Amino acid sequence: MSILTSGTPAKETGSVPAPGGAPRAGTGGGRSRRRLLGWLFAAPAVVYMLAFFGYPLVRNVLMSFQEFTPRTYFTGEAPFNGLENWRAVFSDDLFGDALWQTLLFTVGSLAGQFTIGLALAVFFSRRFALSGFVRAVLLLPWLVPMVVSAVVWRRLLDQEHGVLNGLLTALGLSDGGVPWLSSPDLALLSAVLVNIWIGIPFNMVILYGGLQEIPRELHEAAALDGAGAWRAFRSVTLPALRPVVTVVLVLGFMSTIKILDLILALTGGGPADSTQTLGTMTYQLSFLELDFGQGAVIGNVLILISAVFAVLYLRTDRGDLGRGK
Repeated sequence: MSILTSGTPAKETGSVPAPGGAPRAGTGGGRSRRRLLGWLFAAPAVVYMLAFFGYPLVRNVLMSFQEFTPRTYFTGEAPFNGLENWRAVFSDDLFGDALWQTLLFTVGSLAGQFTIGLALAVFFSRRFALSGFVRAVLLLPWLVPMVVSAVVWRRLLDQEHGVLNGLLTALGLSDGGVPWLSSPDLALLSAVLVNIWIGIPFNMVILYGGLQEIPRELHEAAALDGAGAWRAFRSVTLPALRPVVTVVLVLGFMSTIKILDLILALTGGGPADSTQTLGTMTYQLSFLELDFGQGAVIGNVLILISAVFAVLYLRTDRGDLGRGK
């Protein structure tokens, strides 16, 4: 019998208790406890970020407006000098050259890494005998420490005793050896080629994973419509792979623009500053010339550029999640 016909009034209560007498999860007390519990779980990560990222970042920004020298570590005095450090860095001709060479190094490395990595990912998407073993071997450049790779390549590219020049001489393609690392015209190109070799495995692995997520039905439908291999790649594979491509390029940019150890081990920024980048210039100002204020300026420039692309990455990632990709 319904409540209306039975004449029994309904109880006017604010909420209906859950079975067992426990309050519903939607009550104010439950929400407060969940919020407090969430902050307790997040507190270690927040403290870690503030201590190891937030504090150094703030100190680096402040240092760029101070006269910070080795004397400061003994006296504790680091007087503010306004924009003097910034003016000194931006008026230095080497800064403009380093910025341009950083751009060339980054763009050249990303173009080579992505193109070859994508080609290898497409190649290995067609399974064949020993494909897993070959993929594992191709991961070795990525697993070896960058300094070790740079030292090995420095020996390989040596003008007098390098293996590469020895091979070119044996084939009759070179007489006195190519100055791969000692010529201002070739040193930056050589550094780019070495960095491409190091970064190919990362691009290949990520893009290979993206290719495995593309439904086979899309390629089958393209084949039924008469699309060839290249047309299917342009019309089906690349559009479906776009979110992965964006993430690979953004992460690759953020890691490449600040590379220091590779260039230091290969050329040390030379010859004639032809391989100086923002990373090596920061090292030179801070640890060779001991002008920590000017070194902090270039560090802040790198942080700003990386932050822009970090925001781009986060927006792209959030947009892909919103589309359910």
